[in-house]
Formats: sequence, C-alpha cells, structure tokens
Amino acid sequence: MRYSVIVPVFNRPDEVEELLDSLTRQTRQDFEVLLVEDGSTVPCEEVARRYEDRLAVRYFSKPNSGPGQTRNYGAERAEGQWLIILDSDVIVPEGYFAAVDAELEREPADAFGGPDRAHESFSDIQKAINYAMTSFFTTGGIRGGKKKLDKFYPRSFNMGIRREAYAALGGFSKMRFGEDIDLSIRIFKAGYRCRLFPEAWVWHKRRTDLRKFFKQVHNSGIARINLYKKYPESLKLVHLLPAAFTVGVVVLLLGALVRWWALLPLAAYALLVFADASLRNRSLKIGLYSVAASFIQLLGYGTGFLRAWWARCVCGRGEMEAFKKDFYK
Repeated sequence: MRYSVIVPVFNRPDEVEELLDSLTRQTRQDFEVLLVEDGSTVPCEEVARRYEDRLAVRYFSKPNSGPGQTRNYGAERAEGQWLIILDSDVIVPEGYFAAVDAELEREPADAFGGPDRAHESFSDIQKAINYAMTSFFTTGGIRGGKKKLDKFYPRSFNMGIRREAYAALGGFSKMRFGEDIDLSIRIFKAGYRCRLFPEAWVWHKRRTDLRKFFKQVHNSGIARINLYKKYPESLKLVHLLPAAFTVGVVVLLLGALVRWWALLPLAAYALLVFADASLRNRSLKIGLYSVAASFIQLLGYGTGFLRAWWARCVCGRGEMEAFKKDFYK
C-alpha cells in the first residue's frame, strides 16, 4: 500500500460523505482511508460502511483527545508508505494522487503540503472566507500559494509525510491548536526534505459562517504565540502583521472620534479588497462578504496573538494555565 489517508472526524458525517465520494473518483487507487472519530456525538460510521465496496476504508472511534492525537491514532494503524493527512471538510480532485506521484518522481521529498481552493458549490460566505485565507491582501500569501511571504509549512488540511519520518518525529504533539505547524517545524529542524506540491491541491470548506471563522483565526493567533514559546526562531515578521493591523484599526477608530477622515485608510483597504475579491469571484456579493471576512481574518488573528502575548509573554502563564478553557476542555 503506497498511501494511507488519515482523517480525524468530529461530528461531520455529511462532509465525510463528500470526501469519500471524491476519493472514489481518483485516477490512482493505491491508497487506504482511515476515518478516526474523535468522540463525536454524531458519528459517521454508517457513511463509512456505505463506501466499503468502493474504497479500502476503515473506521475507528475513540474518546475525544483533539485532532493531533486522533491523527496519531490513525497513523499507528496505517499500512501505507506515506501518510496523507486530510481534514474532513475537504474534497479531493480526481488527479490528486497522480499529482503527488508526479512530484515525488520529479524530486524526492520526506514531507509535503498542498494548497487549497474554493469549489463552485461552496456558499458565498465560504468563498469569501477562502479569499480571506488565501489573498495577498490579508496574510494568505504565507499559506501555500505559488507566491508566498514566508517559508512554506504544510498544514493538516492537506499534508503528507513518509511513515518513517512521522515515526521518528513522534507524530503530532499534544497541542490542541497549531499542532500541524508544530510538526512542520520539527520536520525542518530534523533536516527532512519538505516541499510544496502546488498541483496536489484540495477544495477546502473551512468554516460555514463568520462567527465560527473568527473563533478559528483567533485560536490561530493564540497558537502562534504558543509556538513562539516552544520555537522562538519560528516567529517571523508576517506573523506580526495582523497584530499591527489590529492596533492600527483601534488607533484609527479612536482618531475618527476627533477627525472623521481618520477612517480613510480603512475605507481604502476595504475598497481594495472588495475590488480584488469581486473580480476574482466574479461576484459583487462575494466581494462584500470578502471585506468582512478579511477584517475578521486579520482582527481575529491579531486579537488572539495579542491576548496570548499578554498572557504568556508578559504575565508568564503556561499554555495549559492560560488557555485551558479554550483548548483543553
């Protein structure tokens, strides 16, 4: 078996159905699928059973322990030479494994990651969130596009790693958020060859509304400081941009109480995002949603980053102590 696809699942049976359906359409079929239910109250076991005659799919259920430990559970039971880590909310294009094979034949690697895109069937909000998470005008340039602001680090929605490398690194850490970047950092620190596979992309749904999106990016900002505490060298200039943006927004809003034109920089930024997103998506409605999503992406990450900086770097609190309510329930 060449590939083992490991998917942690938490109350996502409908999304798992779409993922498995897309996997049945692959042009290359030398893979197995391991679905690992992480303490769900709405299981996907019945969905998995429906695909047993079309895929080499195995279903497991375990108490909740977070996505990283759930992936480790699947990896311990996997049989493939390569472990492919996917989120349950992705859809895989039919040429995915062919693209991975082509990249590995072109140049050896020990680990890789691929980009994400928005599918035509996604809602307007999901397309706007996709824009915010991939646009150069937010911090999307660091996420895995062909033009990046920083070194590429694979993310757990779409990454692969040789079984031997995964085992040597001990898999994912016990972090409940940012655990994929933690693994990526350890991949590089251990000297393994890790590359972006631009054609091994997936459609990625992410969050379905802006409230959930804010929570997601806020937690990402917190996770960045937690990663900084473990690996000080991992903090780059691009990671500071959302915090700087957040402080700037507060300053401009306060300034607007005295001079209304203090809001002009925010209006100019909103207009820029609106024009770019509208053109890219060919929709003025998505353009408007993208303005909201872009502000949420930057402010959510920025406030999480600043909150964690205060708690951990200024007050000196530990990760468990500072964020038990958020991550370690």
